Amino acid sequence: MPRRWHLAALALLAVFALACEGGAGAADPKPTITRSKAPAGYPASMAALGDSITAGVGSCLAYLACSRNSWATGAASGVDSHYRRILARHPKIKGHVHNFAEPGAEAGALAGQAARAVDAKAQYVTVLIGANDACAGRLRDMTPVATFRARVDRGLARLKKGLPQARVLVASIPDLYRLWQVGRDDERALRVWRTGGVCPTMLADPASTASDDDRRRRAVRDRIDAYDDELRKACAAYGSRCRWDGGRVHDVRFTLDLVSTIDFFHPNLAGQNELARVTYPRRFGW
Repeated sequence: MPRRWHLAALALLAVFALACEGGAGAADPKPTITRSKAPAGYPASMAALGDSITAGVGSCLAYLACSRNSWATGAASGVDSHYRRILARHPKIKGHVHNFAEPGAEAGALAGQAARAVDAKAQYVTVLIGANDACAGRLRDMTPVATFRARVDRGLARLKKGLPQARVLVASIPDLYRLWQVGRDDERALRVWRTGGVCPTMLADPASTASDDDRRRRAVRDRIDAYDDELRKACAAYGSRCRWDGGRVHDVRFTLDLVSTIDFFHPNLAGQNELARVTYPRRFGW
């Protein structure tokens, strides 16, 4: 979930993108289950919206977007993504999958991504956004809760107007406070976090036990909780075609084994699989 100051570094690494992605024209894996007729409600197209988590940053060998490993749209054999699970039941979705998530994206980017999903005529849309709104350089730079909600509503309204029959899954924001808790005693994580480039509001001075640092981290934790509450309410206001994940992403008991060793922040391949597992709908057609 790198913020704007990381984007330049990502651009310098773009020469490795094809190696990471396996090529834009890489073939989809064969589905593990096949049926002559898909169960009712399975979509024939999908799109993913959000930030670097959904873009798959940190899940390949280079610190780049790696959508082939995305929990939502990944087509790589190592990830049991929503796309691959649907493909196994409904082969007509093959090739009709789009990942519009952008590294560094905040809630304000959601409307633009939603417009792209509308243009793609997606029948199923996943949304995971908000970590960057909390991961600011300073507490006062975090997105205000009311502003966050207004931006989420604007994005969801674009989806509802342009894709009134589509199903929308809204996921909660990962628990960054827990990430700090499990990494604060790990020298590898501390070494990376001390550089100050990874979610400073939460991870600056990661080994400090000073009261000011404790208050800062708890303020970020509380802001993420507030964002999640607004995401839940926004999905409920959307109507019956929106499903809230019930806080399952936030409730994931992340360990360092589920995050990239490049930044000890973004989900690695195992982490992407865990996100897919906890968010995949038990049934479509809700």
